[in-house]
Amino acid sequence: MPKEDILIGIDIGTSSVRTVISQEQGEESKPMILGVGVASSFGINNGVIVGIEETINAITKSKELAERTAGIPVEHAFISINGNHVHSQFSKGVVAVSRADGEISEEDASRVIIASQAISMPNNREIIDVIPCNYTIDGQEQIKDPIGMNGVRLEVNALVIEGSAPFIKNLYKCIQHCGIDIDDLVFSPLAAAKAVLSKRQRELGVVVIDIGKGTTGISVFEDGNILHSAIIPIGAGHITNDIAIGLRTSIDVAEKIKLEYGTVLAVEINKKDKIDLSQIDENEEGIFTRKYVAEIIKARVEEIFIMIDKELKKINRSGMLPAGSVITGGGAKMPGIVAIAKETLRLPAQIGFPIELNGIIDRVDDPSFATVMGLIMWESDENGVFSSGSGGKFKLPSLGRVGQKVRNIFKTFLP
Repeated sequence: MPKEDILIGIDIGTSSVRTVISQEQGEESKPMILGVGVASSFGINNGVIVGIEETINAITKSKELAERTAGIPVEHAFISINGNHVHSQFSKGVVAVSRADGEISEEDASRVIIASQAISMPNNREIIDVIPCNYTIDGQEQIKDPIGMNGVRLEVNALVIEGSAPFIKNLYKCIQHCGIDIDDLVFSPLAAAKAVLSKRQRELGVVVIDIGKGTTGISVFEDGNILHSAIIPIGAGHITNDIAIGLRTSIDVAEKIKLEYGTVLAVEINKKDKIDLSQIDENEEGIFTRKYVAEIIKARVEEIFIMIDKELKKINRSGMLPAGSVITGGGAKMPGIVAIAKETLRLPAQIGFPIELNGIIDRVDDPSFATVMGLIMWESDENGVFSSGSGGKFKLPSLGRVGQKVRNIFKTFLP
């Protein structure tokens, strides 16, 4: 089986590491899911590596489980990156068209994207990705693909994603220690968006909300372009912590209560329904109402959505996205979360499941697999399989260091 036909994604999250191995099935077909591996993660806190050995062990276990299912070794992969240290900002690049006849070439497109990276940032920050959103040719704006057009002045509006250099190096160290070559790093909220959004949703205007254990990532799209991306430092793990504090019990018991009895809809629970801690763990004692637990959960979930709404207000899109919100990640499975999202964000809301699936889809048809499936689709777009735009395809050159690999990923989000 040719190596170039194998697509691999590894999502390194706070609660678990997920590895998916797939194979290209031709330009008109979906990638075939061949292997899936999930391992608990203990070396990650809020998306950042805090224990090298523990993280290596989790990646290795996840990798081996996927290899065992697929019968294919994991030698290279696209890797997700997350955490509070990752920030994004828009930057403009401007170049003169090089050809005498004024026709814009791939080289011109490469140069203008490289020019957009000229941003001011501290020495301990590193550019992770540069995503071209739209181009301007001699004052004509909102051009998706400039190659082949004529002009004198070429501009690009690009989203520059940058993060802490030490944290990025730690991530690379863990991956390479596992014998895996890194194809590239992909910002988790963007990978999740790739997996769950349709072209129509990206056109109309939508926010993807990826609720993980330690953080919540958001990405906002409109007219096929990305408008905003951010990390909120609260996730589903904070709900577990709240339950542990509120019921004065252990984290493990609180997690079991959240999974078995948790809901956001406190108003729908009978006040007489009780939870006996001794039935969950014989070393615990105490009896609480399910309604009390639901109120604890609701308070934290509302806080997450209020913080998301503040991000939307920064770009003047609060309550103004016709396609609404799409909720992914492990936290998306909390009963009643859609209703709270609608109420707090004043937008339509739905749970986001990975699309474009084939193969052992029962293993990955889950909101918590959105990011890792997005990595697979992201890489397949690199090879032109899922390119949704029109016009020429080209691959931009590597700039030789982490974060300076400018790739042909603007095709990923074109309508």
